[in-house]
Amino acid sequence: MENNQPIIIKRVKRIAGGHHGGAWKIAFADFATAMMAFFLVLWLLSTATPEQKIAIAGYFKDPVGFSESGTPYIIDLGGTPTLAPENTLNPEVKSQPQPDKVTIDTEQVEGMAEQVEKERLELLLQELQNKVEENPQLKKFKDQILFEITPDGLRIQIVDAENRPMFDSGSARLKPYFEDILLAMADTIKAVPNKISISGHTDAKPYTGTGDFGNWELSANRANAARRALVAGSYPDAQVARVVGYASSALFDREHPFNPVNRRIDIVVLTKKAQRAIEGSQGAEPAPEPTQGQGGPGEVPADPNALPADKEPLPAHELRERLNLFDNPAPKPGEPGARP
Repeated sequence: MENNQPIIIKRVKRIAGGHHGGAWKIAFADFATAMMAFFLVLWLLSTATPEQKIAIAGYFKDPVGFSESGTPYIIDLGGTPTLAPENTLNPEVKSQPQPDKVTIDTEQVEGMAEQVEKERLELLLQELQNKVEENPQLKKFKDQILFEITPDGLRIQIVDAENRPMFDSGSARLKPYFEDILLAMADTIKAVPNKISISGHTDAKPYTGTGDFGNWELSANRANAARRALVAGSYPDAQVARVVGYASSALFDREHPFNPVNRRIDIVVLTKKAQRAIEGSQGAEPAPEPTQGQGGPGEVPADPNALPADKEPLPAHELRERLNLFDNPAPKPGEPGARP
């Protein structure tokens, strides 16, 4: 018996999620680009000068005047746009001739130079303070090392302590730790081109011994000893503008003239203005006419150390004593005239 029942085949078509298209990505990219351009315009407007804003506004009012000018761009590598008023369609847009050279007042130049110099000294101050904090040898004496910015420059004061003096008693011989302080600072101070002034100070205790040696000579010798230590630490000797002794004429603690802090060494990194005040204006004045004995044409210059004809030369022993005045050792502790 034949089976004539039809065979029905059902085919199920399965459709996966599939790709929905990438049109949204293009729209998002356009939106991100537009936002970036918008914020870029805001940034340019916030940094542009009033003159640049006027020039940009003139471009949008009259592009022809700009396209036929020196540059076809709104802002080129030269900095600002160049207008062409003879070709412009907008009579309101006018250009002003720019001078080839900008005139700067001398006072402005000096003010700018002083500001740069002040910043340089402040950086040097910070560098020296960091060196004192980081160097174990210097950190022990941080209470004796004082820094301050003054109108004359950066002042570095190294003062005596009650039980820790910088020099041997009554002499200009440096203590080893004071030498270490100066040697450590020399390398940092020479990093700036400014010259320095070194001054020595004593307290008000006077010398009681006989002779010509006193606080003035002692303070000057101590300042010069500090100079020698700095030079030994590679500081250029030509950068020293002045070495001077003040004795007790400029006390640190005026209310207590015998305070050990009055015995100190001041090192001032000078500003250019202070340096000119110290060095004076040599060379600015015309040289005087050569006179008799001063090197006129065909004349041998006279010895500047020669004595006048009406004075007798000093005896040899007295002259030797005067020349070696500052080389004489100071009184030892316990002897008349000894002092800290």
